[in-house]
Amino acid sequence: MQVAVISDIHGNLPALEAVIADVDAWSPDVVVVGGDIINRGPRSGDCLDLLVGRRMTQGWQLIRGNHEEFVLDCGDPGRPLSGPAYEMKRFAHFALSQVTPHIETLRTLPDVFETPAPDGALLRVVHASMRSNRDGIYPVSDDEDIRRQIAPAPAVFITGHTHRPLLRRVDDTLVVNIGSVGSSFDGDRRAGYGRFTWQSDRWVAEIIRVAYDFQRIEDDYVKSGFLEEGGPLAQLMLVELRKAHGLIHRWASRYDEAVLTNRLTLEESVRLVLCEEDIRPFTGPPGWVI
Repeated sequence: MQVAVISDIHGNLPALEAVIADVDAWSPDVVVVGGDIINRGPRSGDCLDLLVGRRMTQGWQLIRGNHEEFVLDCGDPGRPLSGPAYEMKRFAHFALSQVTPHIETLRTLPDVFETPAPDGALLRVVHASMRSNRDGIYPVSDDEDIRRQIAPAPAVFITGHTHRPLLRRVDDTLVVNIGSVGSSFDGDRRAGYGRFTWQSDRWVAEIIRVAYDFQRIEDDYVKSGFLEEGGPLAQLMLVELRKAHGLIHRWASRYDEAVLTNRLTLEESVRLVLCEEDIRPFTGPPGWVI
């Protein structure tokens, strides 16, 4: 029995297509998509179209991530369409405009996928943890916290969300964070996904890295309109791709409140991050020239 699990595509179509080609060559029995198909990238609609098609024609299993919820929330008619709070979510409104044909599909995606091995050993896939699809399991997470995050503990617990790969045994559970297809945060720009094989009466896990066309995703930022219409935070998302390191949390922890209270514009706050010494080498066209 072979199971492939991919997650955290984030609108990166070249990465998704490269991973699908690798998965197809492996030819697993089951393919699970662990959420965050959309948002934070330029081609959310195309990525969702492709994976919904795979679900219909090949039985791929899709579950919900926090970014599916985030984008759906932007469609709430009570949400502001101007001001700082809106500007900070322009990238998600861009994704919403691309995925409108699949809104009902997004609303009905399940939170968990489970399948038993021949002896009943359970393999479970969620986006983040059993507590929340925003509650990530990180390489620095301690075993005691992980025990609470995976309870009730299966034989294999598979997660994504953090964009940082992890393979660890906690008690009798193999815990695997498969990383990210579309936006790795571990310093390796390549896409990542997980392969799980039932052999010799046990689950064996492997994290696979796949190269893809980096120039094409940068071109997509421009051609799709995302770099212009997604607001200043789209600049940070492009630099995240180049650096293979998360920056939105850095920005939010320093400047979120200042932008919401009009002490800084969103553009000013993003430029402050992009001017930092470790970020400057990754800036430049097609993004802002600093």
